[in-house]
Amino acid sequence: MGKKDEDGVNDRMCIVTREKGEADDLIRFVAGPDGSVVPDLKRQLPGRGCWVKAERAIVDKAVAKKLFGRALKTDVKAGPELGAEVDRLIAVQLGGMMNMARKAGQFITGSSKVDQAVRALAALAVFHATDAAADGVRKIDQARKASSFLTDDETEIPSFRLFSESELEGLLGSNAFIHAAALAGQAGEGVVKRAIMLEKYRGDSQMMAQGGARQTNQ
Repeated sequence: MGKKDEDGVNDRMCIVTREKGEADDLIRFVAGPDGSVVPDLKRQLPGRGCWVKAERAIVDKAVAKKLFGRALKTDVKAGPELGAEVDRLIAVQLGGMMNMARKAGQFITGSSKVDQAVRALAALAVFHATDAAADGVRKIDQARKASSFLTDDETEIPSFRLFSESELEGLLGSNAFIHAAALAGQAGEGVVKRAIMLEKYRGDSQMMAQGGARQTNQ
C-alpha cells in the first residue's frame, strides 16, 4: 500500500501515465497558498497531493495537458517553467547531500583520492564535472574497470556527469570538485540515490548499470 494522503487516496499513481510506483520513482506536488503548483520533494507538505513520474518529459506533459488542477481538485497554475524548477530543486538537494556526506567523511574529492577509493572498492560511485579533462576521466574509468574484476558480478560502479565546474561552484561553493566519489555509509548512499534520480529525471542516462545504478560514460 502506498502512503495515504489527507484526502484518503491510497497508492501513488502518476497523473499522466496512470502507473503506480514507489515514492522514489515519483514526485509529489501540492497546491501552494498562491495557487501555484509546488513540488514536494521531501513528501512532507500538508494537504492533497498528486504524483507525477520523476521524468522531465512527464512533468512537462502534465503541465501541457493541465492535469494538476484536475488531480488537486482546485484552480492551480502550472507554468512551463515547472519542469526546470523541479530540476533545480533536485540539483540543490543533491548539492546539500554532497556537503553533508563530505562532513561525514563519505564524499571525497580529487582525482588521486578518487582513484585510490575506487581501486580499494571503497567507492559507491564517482562524479565528474561535465567539462572535466578527458584524460582525468579516462584514468578513473580505468580504475573502475580494474576494480570490477574484483567483485563477484564484475559490475563497474556508476559514473555521473551532472554539472559543469561552474554549476558545481554555484551548488557547493568552495567544496566544488572536478572529480569526486561517494563512499559507503548512509550519507554516501543518499548522494548516489539522489544522483540517480536527477539523471533519470533529465532522461540523458546512457545505460543502466546492474543493481539499479545508472551509469554514464560520456
